[in-house]
Amino acid sequence: MTRGGPDSELSDKMQPSMILERQNYRRRRLMDAARILPLLGALLFALPLLWPASGPEGDLGDDGVAMSSAIIYVFSVWSALIVSILVFGKSTQAWSRPSDDQG
Repeated sequence: MTRGGPDSELSDKMQPSMILERQNYRRRRLMDAARILPLLGALLFALPLLWPASGPEGDLGDDGVAMSSAIIYVFSVWSALIVSILVFGKSTQAWSRPSDDQG
């Protein structure tokens, strides 16, 4: 069997290209990030459960975390998730619009 014959040229043409267009590549990466976002949000919301609790009278002691700090953290994560969902929503609206160069 020889290399470089007509059969090898035909098989090279039948293989799909491994290089994606830039727009498709960015769209796929944004879709991947959007799929990971709920998991990231759940992990960030569960993180305060690992923090050391304050004492029974509200004393922080050596390594406790105040409840007010935990609440501020939860609302900050919640706000960041809302903003990121808005960003992903705006980017998907741009995908659904037909481009001007098509017909």
